[in-house]
Amino acid sequence: MSSSISAMPAIPQYVSIIKDEDSSANKWEKTSVSAQQAVTAFQKDAASIKTPEQLLKNYKALTVVLGAYGMSSVIGQTAVLKDLMTQDPTSSKSLAQTSGNSAWKAFANAFSDWSTSPLASSDTVQSITQSYLTNSYEDSLQTETPGLGDALYFTRTATTDMTLANVMADPKLLKVAEVVSGFDTTQFGALDYDQQVRLLGSKLDMSKLSTKQGIQQFAQQYLALLQIHPVTSTTPASMLTLYGGSGSSTSILSLFTGNSSSDSSSSLYSALF
Repeated sequence: MSSSISAMPAIPQYVSIIKDEDSSANKWEKTSVSAQQAVTAFQKDAASIKTPEQLLKNYKALTVVLGAYGMSSVIGQTAVLKDLMTQDPTSSKSLAQTSGNSAWKAFANAFSDWSTSPLASSDTVQSITQSYLTNSYEDSLQTETPGLGDALYFTRTATTDMTLANVMADPKLLKVAEVVSGFDTTQFGALDYDQQVRLLGSKLDMSKLSTKQGIQQFAQQYLALLQIHPVTSTTPASMLTLYGGSGSSTSILSLFTGNSSSDSSSSLYSALF
């Protein structure tokens, strides 16, 4: 990404990039030596990978495959990856199903049948390559401009017919939804799943995501909110903080009392959008 683009605020960058993100990602590749090397190695070896074991032993190829599915963080978890590639992903007892993770399910669906190698098709190899580049590009943007990579991911991944369950199953979609709905992501993440569903379900208006334009506006609201209330804390909230023991107006307790600082943000958004 050029310095003139990267120096821009998040929303103008977002508006520029979504016009053709694949093109932007491919231009970015030319500036990233590591991405170029990974893609070259993957495309060279893909056709020779015939089994899950061979993929697990080929670190460079595995890097691209997992990067394409947003699973780079589990590259060292061999047992997890082997289960995903050898179990029937439609079985209720499979790791793909019990995990509730949408990326794991997608990966398992694509790589669980090795009767013919999932990497045998040149079209599949190209599709994985493009997804890897796009995800890597978004990760790079996220580092340079916090929130931008997540907003772009939300825009290309969210669908007009998705449900609250779909949002809950994808950590990046969930993070954007949490912020726009007025929740502190660290505090929200400390709650159990049922509490998260109840709280987010009461705040998130899925009808706003029923059109492509609505999805883009939602992503821009996320970026605008981050400008007002940057997400900087990575320390898990204690139960005392969550339920208002700290005296903070941003505690989980304030979600029920209407005293959250997000109220003023919501008013701002009603004016902005």
